[in-house]
Amino acid sequence: MSFKTKMIPLAGAIAFAFAGTAAAQEMVVKIGHVGPVSGAIAHLGKDNELGAKMAIEDLNAKGVTIGGKKVKFELLAEDDGGDPKQGTTVAQKLVDAKVNGVIGHLNSGTTIPASKIYNDAGIPQISPSATAVPYTNQGFKGAFRVVANDGQLGGTLGRFAVQISKAKKIAVIDDKTAYGEGVAKEFIKGAKGKGAEVVATEHTTDKSNDFAAILTTIKAKQPDLIFFGGMDAVAGPMLKQMKALGINAKFMGGDGICTADLPKLAGDGIGEGQVVCAEAGGVLEAQKKISDDWKAAFKKKYGVQVQIYAPYVYDSVMVMVEAMKQAGSAEPAKYLPVLKKIKYRGVTGDIAFDDKGDIKDGTLTLYTYKGGQREILSVTK
Repeated sequence: MSFKTKMIPLAGAIAFAFAGTAAAQEMVVKIGHVGPVSGAIAHLGKDNELGAKMAIEDLNAKGVTIGGKKVKFELLAEDDGGDPKQGTTVAQKLVDAKVNGVIGHLNSGTTIPASKIYNDAGIPQISPSATAVPYTNQGFKGAFRVVANDGQLGGTLGRFAVQISKAKKIAVIDDKTAYGEGVAKEFIKGAKGKGAEVVATEHTTDKSNDFAAILTTIKAKQPDLIFFGGMDAVAGPMLKQMKALGINAKFMGGDGICTADLPKLAGDGIGEGQVVCAEAGGVLEAQKKISDDWKAAFKKKYGVQVQIYAPYVYDSVMVMVEAMKQAGSAEPAKYLPVLKKIKYRGVTGDIAFDDKGDIKDGTLTLYTYKGGQREILSVTK
């Protein structure tokens, strides 16, 4: 009896020792995500956040080892409301939380000011959707994006407007944000380069919903096509008011309007094939089944369809973690050099970065809307 009594606490001590060793071997890696989950484009921010959540859940379910240690990934999700000031506040919050990396922000206006905070702290940042050229032109070593920039996006749309849509007279509206102004500027370059005349240039804001004055001015110029640099929350009401004013011009925009929700926001203001937009990404035919399967899994898991950039968020998390695995460390200073040279095939295609942090050989997908659904026109590089 005495022998048995002594062995019970000994066995317990051994069990505790093994448990302690296992706990010591497990490492927590914090990944930050920032997007606007409140405000006018909350539907896009939530889409991005779900992409990050799916990636973290998949990684933890699979089991990942970095430098010989089992890793538990934690997602620290923050809301920037699409506001630059709020964006810098939550960026500092993530720095203070000592995250190992950041995925975000969604729009360029919040991504650019936040990037300085991450850079100063030495934390790598991958934006899944910010397209403004200045983001990666700042010389920050840890700033990356997995989508094409506005130079490619706006330029392609400008050329399409003239060569395919046969537009000769074009009006341009932007929302005065870093993204809206940037993509509009590049569109004008592309359109003028192909011989189009810009007959009107107007401005609104990313919170406006009354466009009667600027649309009346534009109507008098009789454009063949109106380009809008901004987001779907503004483009939807703008299309409604164009119809009310009897403006029958084609309507074009960048990735900000190229969402699943645009038909709902525009109502009967969106005509069949009237709208052409571009997503700053896209998969070529060889990758299409992988992309489609992922989107189906996303819808099954969360009960909603992908708006636009959730798969790019997913890949951003995965490529960051792949760099950590290859480096054998989740410390930013150690995995950053690997991230700069990474070659990774994700659900959105092949990912590798140039010296600035832009994606190499980024694709663009041109869409129109028919029957209330997005319809692919072409995928191009």
